[in-house]
Amino acid sequence: MDEHRRIAGVEEVPEESTLLATLRPVDPETVDEGEGDLGEGEDGSPEVEAILTRAAGEVRAFRNYCQHWTDVRLDKDDGAFVRNGEVFCQTHGATFEADGGYCNFGPCEGAVLESVAVAVADGAVYLDDDAYEFVRIGPSDGKGDGSGSRIDFTGN
Repeated sequence: MDEHRRIAGVEEVPEESTLLATLRPVDPETVDEGEGDLGEGEDGSPEVEAILTRAAGEVRAFRNYCQHWTDVRLDKDDGAFVRNGEVFCQTHGATFEADGGYCNFGPCEGAVLESVAVAVADGAVYLDDDAYEFVRIGPSDGKGDGSGSRIDFTGN
């Protein structure tokens, strides 16, 4: 696999949380300003975020915004909550199946997280989606927590 597309070692991708990565869209026109994971690189080019998690032993990746309120990030740079193979939106309580991104509970039930293709080889996770370039582990530049004044189901 191409080393510049290497995101992380498989062991770095948590099962009960997510690993946050920043990507650069190859075609900047494909990103929507309403997507909560949208940031901007030092050169002014758009950056987006992906969350990686392990479900049933397989690594999956999705864009880091909820399908209900697309201005809300699932992982606010501290790992999204994952339990029993479901990724939780801590802002409004929706749950998404970690193996495919399908929302099985909450106000966006039936919606599906936008997937990002990744491949596993030689103990590492590689970006396998030609629509993006890998930038770094961690949040895109210029991001707050993406939660605004919405309700928070974490109890905080």
